Amino acid sequence: MNRSRFLRLLLAVTLVLVLSFPAFAGHGHVETPKKGILLVAFGTSVPEARVALDNIGEEVAKAFPNTEIRWAYSAAMIRNKIKKTENMIVPSPATALAQMGDEGFTHVAVQSLHTIPGQEFSDITKTALAFDGMPKSISHVTVGTPLLNSPADVEAVAKVLPTTIPAERKKDEAVIFMGHGTHDPGNIYYPGLATYLQEQDSNIFVGTVEGYPTLDNIIPSLKAKGIKKVWLMPFMSVAGDHARNDMAGDEDDSWKSILKKEGFKVQTVIKGTGEFDAVVALWVAHLKEAFTALDSK
Repeated sequence: MNRSRFLRLLLAVTLVLVLSFPAFAGHGHVETPKKGILLVAFGTSVPEARVALDNIGEEVAKAFPNTEIRWAYSAAMIRNKIKKTENMIVPSPATALAQMGDEGFTHVAVQSLHTIPGQEFSDITKTALAFDGMPKSISHVTVGTPLLNSPADVEAVAKVLPTTIPAERKKDEAVIFMGHGTHDPGNIYYPGLATYLQEQDSNIFVGTVEGYPTLDNIIPSLKAKGIKKVWLMPFMSVAGDHARNDMAGDEDDSWKSILKKEGFKVQTVIKGTGEFDAVVALWVAHLKEAFTALDSK
C-alpha cells in the first residue's frame, strides 16, 4: 500500500470514529428525568375559598415531598376575573404545561381536582395528552382522574363523605350535599353517589345546581319523611360562589331561602370537600396512580 492511499484510509477511519463518538457516548447514558406534578382545579374567585386548594396542595406535598408542584385553573372566566380584581395570574393547563416544558420537566403527572368526569376533565385530558411526547419538551404526561370516575370511587366517596358532616347533626335531620351538576353524561355519578349514601343513612341526599337531581326533586322526599331541619353542604372542592350564594345566600332563589319558605329549619356549612383530608386522600390516590404510570410509558 502506497503512502497516499494509506493516509486516505487513515483519514476515513478517523472521520468515522469522530462522527460516531456522540452516538457511542450517549449509548450507555440515560438522561435523568425531571418529574413534576400539575394540579388542575376549576378555580375560584373567592379568596376565602382557596383554603381548600391550599389544603390539597399541602396534602399532595406530603405525599410527594421531593417533587415540584405547579397549579392551573381550568376555568377561563375565573382566571380572567381574578386577574382583573386581584391582579393574580393563574395559568391555564396548556400554559402551565408549556412553562413546565420550558423549565426542563420531562415527566408530568396532571391531576384533575374536579368532582366528576365532565367537559372540564375532558378538555384537560386532551390538552395534557397533546403535550405527551413533544420534541424538546415534556416526553411523558399522565392524567389523574377526578374524585368520581368509577364505581369503586363512588363507594369510596360514599364511605368518606358522611364523616365530613358536623357531629351536632342529629339522625332525624336531613343533609343535602350540593354538587355543581352538568348536562354531560358524567352527571350520572351524582345520583349514583346518592344511592350509596342512602344505603348508609336515608336522610342524606345529593342535589345539583345544573344537573340531576335538583333541589325540587329532593323536597318531596324531605316532606314525606317529616324532616324538620336540613343541613346544606357543598359537594365541590371549594366553597366558592355556588356554595356562598346559590346554596347559602339570602337571595330568594338560594337553596337556603327555598327550603325556609317550605317550612324547614336550615343550617349551612361553608366548607369545600378539599378542606377534608379524608376526601383529599382519594384525589391523592388517583395522583399516585398517574405518577406511577409515568415510568411505564
